[in-house]
Amino acid sequence: MNAQVRQGYKLTEAGVIPEDWDVATISETMKLINGCAFKPSEWSDFGLPIIRIQNLNDAGASFNYFPGSINERNRVVEGDLLFAWSGTLGSSFGARIWPGPEGVLNQHIFKVIPDQKKLSTEYAYIVFSRIEEEIAKKAHGFKSSFVHVKKSDLDSTFLPMPSIAEQRAIAIALSDMDALISGLDQLISKKRDIKQAAMQQLLTGQQRLPGFGGEWQVKRLGEICGMKSGEGITSSDIDEHSKYPCYGGNGLRGQAKTYTHEGAYVLIGRQGALCGNVVVTRGSFFASEHAIVTTPFNSIDVSWLALVLRDMNLNQYSESSAQPGLSVVKLLTLPCSTPPLEEQIAIATILSDMDSELTVLETRRDKARQIKQGMMQELLTGRIRLL
Repeated sequence: MNAQVRQGYKLTEAGVIPEDWDVATISETMKLINGCAFKPSEWSDFGLPIIRIQNLNDAGASFNYFPGSINERNRVVEGDLLFAWSGTLGSSFGARIWPGPEGVLNQHIFKVIPDQKKLSTEYAYIVFSRIEEEIAKKAHGFKSSFVHVKKSDLDSTFLPMPSIAEQRAIAIALSDMDALISGLDQLISKKRDIKQAAMQQLLTGQQRLPGFGGEWQVKRLGEICGMKSGEGITSSDIDEHSKYPCYGGNGLRGQAKTYTHEGAYVLIGRQGALCGNVVVTRGSFFASEHAIVTTPFNSIDVSWLALVLRDMNLNQYSESSAQPGLSVVKLLTLPCSTPPLEEQIAIATILSDMDSELTVLETRRDKARQIKQGMMQELLTGRIRLL
């Protein structure tokens, strides 16, 4: 026996697994049925939805339709296991459980039909998810983000095979974690929508906080803050270990040995693909020439100003050139509804509390995902047994 394999386990093509588990290839446990190669001329506004890779990744993606008759083997219904054998690593490539509606598969997607005497559909999806990285390494173009894998490479992939009863127990345990993660995702989405609605109402004065009244003043940004680009710095002067954060056109670039500013400011990305992004900085930092340092004037709260600037979607004002960029002169002319300082602070506090609540929920969700990954590793290698 291999010295690295503990008692009760064995080394197999699928890794170290319990002695009472089997090993089988994908071809021995399931059928892979490829989708149809529909031509755009065959698309219609009615008929069966054509399920493309886009539809696997985005529930809101629109469908094209096929009005003719199809081979029943290519029909897909809710709950079917699908595998996108061509796509982008980390997003479109890999296994999915189809949530509906009924449709017909396009090419680049396999319909996976497990042999139910050997493999449950739920376990097949889980084990596919577990070995997707291994499958991707066999794929053509693995060193790029877009890959496709041959059916023969999939067929020859080995799977750990516990009993059907243990497969179902594993699927139930991981399904419970999926339900927790899904519930947190839904709650996060709801809280984000609530925060977005609150921002729209509070930052425009449509809704006033208790205790505040009176008219707001419409001012140009140049009346409530100053804007000036940062200073030049070379890439060689930016590292990961120096004392001061260095900000550029796309946010934090790294660390610098010196600083240009000290205090509370709002930074706006001036140049680059993410120009218009907004960051609040406090303390000492270096602002490069690709960042706009925004200084709030008296009676202007820095946190409220950052919220207003984010809500303005400044990227829409970028000017086309070799790379997108913002004009400080143009930004300073933009109008802004401005409440008194005390109301600014109250608005910023309410929205900051909402952000804090979202952060707590996102941390819980991310932790649950990590726990699920750990559970999957333990359950699919038999290090934790449920039966």
